[in-house]
Amino acid sequence: MLIVQPIDDLDLPEFSAIAANFGQQRYGYVVTPNVDHLIRCHDDPKFRAAYADAAYVLMDSRFLASVLKLTKGVEMKVCTGSDLTAHLFTSVIRPTDQVLLIGGSEAQAQSLATRFGLQTLRHFNPSMGFIKRPKDVEEVLSFIESMSPFRFCLLAVGAPQQEFLAQMLKARGRARGLVLCIGASINFLTGVEKRAPRWMQRASLEWAYRLAQDPGRLASRYLVRGPRIFSLLRKIQLVPRNATASSAPR
Repeated sequence: MLIVQPIDDLDLPEFSAIAANFGQQRYGYVVTPNVDHLIRCHDDPKFRAAYADAAYVLMDSRFLASVLKLTKGVEMKVCTGSDLTAHLFTSVIRPTDQVLLIGGSEAQAQSLATRFGLQTLRHFNPSMGFIKRPKDVEEVLSFIESMSPFRFCLLAVGAPQQEFLAQMLKARGRARGLVLCIGASINFLTGVEKRAPRWMQRASLEWAYRLAQDPGRLASRYLVRGPRIFSLLRKIQLVPRNATASSAPR
């Protein structure tokens, strides 16, 4: 079976402008595919469905973009979740904006509020494994909906939990605002984890830096699971969407 996965052909400045003007009268969510996510899309129909429901799909991996260029001759712009999150906080979010952070520690939430002068940052950190417990899932969804409309809701609970939450919010139809599935971005922004030097990012080697920092947690993902992408690329067709088509949520 051939899996066709559209990806919005948007870089950081282009999507930041879309995010800044998204407003609070509608709902949409953003996913950021990397190698691991594409493997999940192939293996898990439920995860694939969550991607299909996303308003925006942004290329998160310079490594994956380089592989696609070399193997398929397809060039895609990159807008990493970590760069996007940092840019939103430094250049887009105003002190009075309603911003939600789902995941991360209370200390991280306080650090963000203090650093960026945020007056209405609301934080909720679900317990480990919450996605398997309907009552806990309902608690998270209800919290987000009770804070709607919001300007941005940042889901920092890891894949596939964050994508499933975003899709459930869409299905329920109560929340208004832009939701971003951002993974570990808050860890980088608050200094809990250190990002690779810029030269390694530009050379598509950020994965190697992260592996060296935390081999116990990431060796299986990067060295065992990750190489599957080379055999799966013939089964996954990544199709760039132009900026005009992606400016309105689907």
